[in-house]
Amino acid sequence: MSILASQSAKRAILVLADGSVFRGTAIGAEGSAVGEVVFNTAMTGYQEILTDPSYTEQIVTLTYPHIGNTGTNSEDQESDNVWAKGLIIRDMAMKASNFRKEETLSAYLQRHNVVGIADIDTRRLTRILREKGAQNGCIIVGELDEQKALKLAQEFPGLKGMDLAKEVCCDQPYEWKGGSWQLGEGFTQPEQSKYHVVAYDYGCKQNILRLLADRNCKITVVPAQTTAEDVLAMNPDGIFLSNGPGDPEPCDYAIKAIKTFLEKDIPIFGICLGHQLLSIASGAQSVKMKFGHHGANHPVQDLKTKQVMITSQNHGFAVDEENLPACLDVTHRSLFDGTLQGVHRNDKPAFSFQGHPEASPGPHDASELFDHFIELMQANA
Repeated sequence: MSILASQSAKRAILVLADGSVFRGTAIGAEGSAVGEVVFNTAMTGYQEILTDPSYTEQIVTLTYPHIGNTGTNSEDQESDNVWAKGLIIRDMAMKASNFRKEETLSAYLQRHNVVGIADIDTRRLTRILREKGAQNGCIIVGELDEQKALKLAQEFPGLKGMDLAKEVCCDQPYEWKGGSWQLGEGFTQPEQSKYHVVAYDYGCKQNILRLLADRNCKITVVPAQTTAEDVLAMNPDGIFLSNGPGDPEPCDYAIKAIKTFLEKDIPIFGICLGHQLLSIASGAQSVKMKFGHHGANHPVQDLKTKQVMITSQNHGFAVDEENLPACLDVTHRSLFDGTLQGVHRNDKPAFSFQGHPEASPGPHDASELFDHFIELMQANA
């Protein structure tokens, strides 16, 4: 049942930079949102998507039509904030029914001041994004001024050239202690004594830190612009490079630090933006993708074992394989479009993965990447 059945429902519009207009119903806060419109093919996990810092400056379209039926809760967040600029869906559930539900999705969006729109043709929108590439767009709730929305969408500069890691990271270093969530137990508290991992926060998802904690790592999280010298003074056993939003090329502070770590032969593990930064620090280049990879059903092949894993993906930039330096071996490849998904230095204990192995679409297909990081630290001890 559509929320349009409610006579009090507020109207909303979505206008893309190419002039496409979608009229629907407001499901979140009042006001407007401007950003890069992308589509995500995941069937579940909308709360994790909204709270993933990698969606900063983006408006997310969910291709699965029926959203909100499980509500939201305080445990399924990947960060303490909602980072997506806006949410676009086909149909909002009239009732949220789940034993872990604390709040409806609509109330959650309103509380976090996030604009959303429902009751639009998301298949049409997704086709536009696939054919033309990710589009800048604007959602307006209230004063439905299409020309104003078009102007705002066209004036948005786009993510190319945006350094967002330093905008979304923590302000001060801190120690992370919590482990994974278990049914009936909540978040666990594993022992943290074996390895000291310094994790760079470029927009880190919390479940990444939980999986490191599960493997008995003491984790010190540091801001994106922390110098290599400050990190090395902490005497870490390994360096973790997190996911994050924006273009990797402008993150010169991160690239400089990673180059220093590579000179020290310290084990390094990068995910998503961290993967791109490790590759660039090794001499590679990045490219802006047409519409990126966003979803929880992406097949990726391990080129050594030939095993295919189902992965979660969220990135609009990729490492350019055509200009890959000789020191990087390709380890994983997307079976959707053949793009590079993983690299390993052949001269250093450093590797990275483009997808999100901490997510659970497989459900644990890619978790062995964390085990490999532990193996590198063991070998380097």
